[in-house]
Amino acid sequence: MNLARFPRVRLGHMPTPLEPMDNLSKHLGGPRIWVKRDDCTGLSSGGNKTRKLEFLMAEALAQKADVVITQGATQSNHARQTAAAAAKLGMACMILLEDRTGYTDEAYTLNGNVLLDQLHGASISKRKSGADMQAEMESVAADLRKTGGRPYVIPGGGSTAVGALGYVNCAIELLNQANEMGLKIDLLVHATGSAGTQAGLVAGLVALNSGIPVLGIGVRAPKDRQEANVLALAEKTAAHLGLAGIMKREHVVANCDYVGQGYGIPTEGMVEALKLVARMEGILLDPVYSGKGMAGLIDLIKKGEMREHENIVFLHTGGSVGLFGYPTAFGLQGYQA
Repeated sequence: MNLARFPRVRLGHMPTPLEPMDNLSKHLGGPRIWVKRDDCTGLSSGGNKTRKLEFLMAEALAQKADVVITQGATQSNHARQTAAAAAKLGMACMILLEDRTGYTDEAYTLNGNVLLDQLHGASISKRKSGADMQAEMESVAADLRKTGGRPYVIPGGGSTAVGALGYVNCAIELLNQANEMGLKIDLLVHATGSAGTQAGLVAGLVALNSGIPVLGIGVRAPKDRQEANVLALAEKTAAHLGLAGIMKREHVVANCDYVGQGYGIPTEGMVEALKLVARMEGILLDPVYSGKGMAGLIDLIKKGEMREHENIVFLHTGGSVGLFGYPTAFGLQGYQA
């Protein structure tokens, strides 16, 4: 599988580490847990979107775009990394942020990812919950074209067949690392939202005949819709690779029992999982994606549903910058003089 035939601009620090989480594994008394550190991709504090942006921004450059437009929730990790990529490549960036939580406190609306978006020079405009964000971006792009602009529109999460190539590449990278370590991976787990990460991983691992199943822990949509979204994009990604027809329905599995009240809204399980990993492994998860993903994995281990798996890799999708948008979610006390 030759990804070199697709345009790519190097933005991240690859390969990212693959490390054991032995303290957490011992504490849970289940399978050995490993972590694939895609929080260490480097671009503006890292995260999974960097891999997608390497292919998306290359396409934007090939089209001679001078501005990229993207969208996400208020504390969007994707928006932050897109703003950073645009800055690195000398392009303008316009971000449309949708209110998906109803939170109005300044920490959430001005800190964390929102602060970094602006530091990277992106312009931000807000949209109400439920807006057709793709249509909103296309409208902005149309206005720019009228004045001679050359916009490139990136859907939320960078989740297109082009963007998903980043996680096809990650599948190759992960297998190479496992082979070098003599590690047999029995299951790959990660938080799944806009579908691009899981679609790319599944397409890549199936194309490589790896035999490694992928479990996405949903953070937004119900199970049937999440799996349908991932399968549709995985099929498009495989076709983009010239491998149409390799995807099967059973390749896509999502567990959406850990979403809680909604996207971006903290759950008790997320808070407990995030604190546990921080205190046992010195690793920061995020409150929207990896925190809920880890909460799901921990709960499934505690329920005994992972007994057949000896080695589980948790893909850390990054986003710890978002913690600064949720200062009261973790019940922490200020220090005493």
